[in-house]
Amino acid sequence: MSEQQPGADELLARTRELLAAHPPATTEAVDFLKARFDAGLAWVHYPVGLGGLGAPRSFQPVVDAELAAAGAPDNDPRRIGIGLGMAAPTVLKYGTDEQKRRFLRPLWVGEEVWCQLFSEPGAGSDLAALGTRAVRDGDHWVVTGQKVWTSSAHLARWAILIARTDPDLPKHQGITYFICDMTDPGVEVRPLRQITGEAEFNEVFLTDVRIPDAHRLGEVGDGWRVAQTTLMNERVSIGGMRLPREGGMIGPVARTWRERPELRTHDLHQRLLTLWVEAEVARLTGERLRQQLVAGQPGPEGSGMKLAFARLNQEISGLEVELLGQEGLLYSDWTMRRPELVDFTGRDAGYRYLRSKGNSIEGGTSEVLLNIVAERVLGLPAEPRNDKDVAWKDLAR
Repeated sequence: MSEQQPGADELLARTRELLAAHPPATTEAVDFLKARFDAGLAWVHYPVGLGGLGAPRSFQPVVDAELAAAGAPDNDPRRIGIGLGMAAPTVLKYGTDEQKRRFLRPLWVGEEVWCQLFSEPGAGSDLAALGTRAVRDGDHWVVTGQKVWTSSAHLARWAILIARTDPDLPKHQGITYFICDMTDPGVEVRPLRQITGEAEFNEVFLTDVRIPDAHRLGEVGDGWRVAQTTLMNERVSIGGMRLPREGGMIGPVARTWRERPELRTHDLHQRLLTLWVEAEVARLTGERLRQQLVAGQPGPEGSGMKLAFARLNQEISGLEVELLGQEGLLYSDWTMRRPELVDFTGRDAGYRYLRSKGNSIEGGTSEVLLNIVAERVLGLPAEPRNDKDVAWKDLAR
């Protein structure tokens, strides 16, 4: 193995050196995380100096297990999931050296939360139809528009943003990708109250927001290609999460079935068995997908995983409500609040049933993902698209 790719034994040695120099019991969590990043043990497959050691991605569990056994703090990955799962791989692939040094460390440590400014009121499923404008003004871009369904915008320090920089080109062209400062006075975040009563989503209004050209990712007009890296990683991070057996939504239903025999019926038993098997198949498929990621960037397979995740969550939560009968209709915590993260399993069945309805919309609608799987996995003919070569300004809206 080359010097640039340390083996598992070397990673274990480095991990133990980190623990000896920064004992978790006596080291502040943020200081430990910074030391871990600097030691190259944050993302072991990232380059040296950017939280990694250029090692195979498959060695990361070796490091994680050793640290967990020692009681080391993690970086609260659910709270910073957008940064970890979407922003970081995009910055790594398209960012300048200066951008990588500036953004990756505080992102991974959790000092800076990220959000995603992609979808718009008129451009969700058809994201390339977005109308938020970015106009060049010297060394800056002036951005005006509206984004919607933005998770964590009320907590975020930075946002990944795509905006239209040339309306004379077809919709997939003339888009540029930026990093937006959410503390800019031109950024206004408003809560969107959901069916759960909460407001984890937001709408974001951008009014003459000045973004330095130094915060552009990729070339001018190449934003759609850059965004594909974000979107493919997003679907993997949503649909391909590492879970133990009976992790996720199937766990609470299986526990209720075992602990409440008076609720059981033959029909529900057959449905539970079917969904349990499908959940386990999806979990194991996710493991295979992560193994594929060792060899490169995520592809359309992540869309299939996210598609299955949404369908299973909705069917399992529906079964849980039926199993509980009248209890399943109760939702004890319908209050307006601004959560830092979504907790599917730590709440009651009513919450899970309502919240799962959003799974087939967020991270790409199921209809869009079906098209991706059909065209890019199964090789079926693409749907006719009459607007591909029409200038965006001439599209009907």
